[in-house]
Amino acid sequence: MSKKLTLNVDENVIEKAKIYAQKTGRSLSGLVENYLKNLVDHHHPEITLEDKITRLSGKIQLPADFDEDKILKEYFEEKHLK
Repeated sequence: MSKKLTLNVDENVIEKAKIYAQKTGRSLSGLVENYLKNLVDHHHPEITLEDKITRLSGKIQLPADFDEDKILKEYFEEKHLK
């Protein structure tokens, strides 16, 4: 059963989406519906960012002389002083 939905979306996004829908032979409503369906079907709230980071720990081998403080200092100097 379909139901009408009103959305507020940036004009440029709408125009680009209409062109994309036309080029791919789909409707804009179909694109939005498929996107939302995919989003809710693949959303797993039980997996947190912390869980993902924990799984990554130990995967990257850093050199023994790696100085995290030095790297962070250089990063922030580059970002904020230029």
